[in-house]
Amino acid sequence: DVSRVTRGLVALSKDRIDINEVVLEALEQVGEPLRQKRHHLQTGLLPAPAWVMGDRKRLVQVVGNLLHNAVKFTPASGEVKVALELDEKTLRIVVADNGIGMLPHELERAFEMFVQGERTPDRTQGGLGIGLALVRSLVLLHGGSVAVESPGQGQGSTFTVTLPRCAERSVGAPGAGFDAAEAGSARALKVMVVDDNVDAAQVLAMYVGAAGHEVAVEHDPFAALTRAEAFVPDACLLDIGLPGMDGHELARRLRAQPATAGALLVAVTGYGQAQDREASRLAGFDHHLVKPVDMGELEKILAAASAA
Repeated sequence: DVSRVTRGLVALSKDRIDINEVVLEALEQVGEPLRQKRHHLQTGLLPAPAWVMGDRKRLVQVVGNLLHNAVKFTPASGEVKVALELDEKTLRIVVADNGIGMLPHELERAFEMFVQGERTPDRTQGGLGIGLALVRSLVLLHGGSVAVESPGQGQGSTFTVTLPRCAERSVGAPGAGFDAAEAGSARALKVMVVDDNVDAAQVLAMYVGAAGHEVAVEHDPFAALTRAEAFVPDACLLDIGLPGMDGHELARRLRAQPATAGALLVAVTGYGQAQDREASRLAGFDHHLVKPVDMGELEKILAAASAA
């Protein structure tokens, strides 16, 4: 991939995208490695969409590579952080960890192709390979830059990707009609997220919360039923593959409870065939979203509900 980029053989498929969604999709890719190493994940999304003109797939690849490195080179039970920052003209994606860090000569050559980090007792797998070279190449294709800082060996690393922002949606812009129409009457919703995958639940809750809604999270379907009676959610985002009671049965029981009989129910699942969607419909779901969730689609669903 990096060879194709450097030879000019990669053409970006650019579109106007929300960088929050890029980070969320990248986080889904590292969920399992994070759990296996018992890392603590800190996230800092922006409270509103922040737009860049870019290739979504390639930007997810950029953030995913940086996150994979942070997970890989941080000892078990470490800290991994991803945050978004913005100013008037640029947007920054910051990926930091408290892992093994980098030596001064490694910092100087970190983004060079085939450079390996120094082998130490902590760095038994060698170095960063071509991953960072690809990151730099893809960021440059987007008109941006990438930098790395590290206080030294054993003191973690911080990577910062800087990208140019593009204009916010104007009232006359394509796709702006929905936002403009709904803005005046929208209200904050109470949303319950139910997923036994802790990281997936956290990412989904984080996005919903950033959109201004109140969020409750449960990882057990039976606990979710009890929580729903007290929380009285306007909307429930339910994983289907739950332990002990699948999402379809949970939906049926929520429909049978007075507190949630009229709630908006959204299935969140890895299965998207026609029979899967029909099973969700029969169980009482209003919508069926396939993982990785299209956050733009979820935003529209919740916005429509909040304006109702």
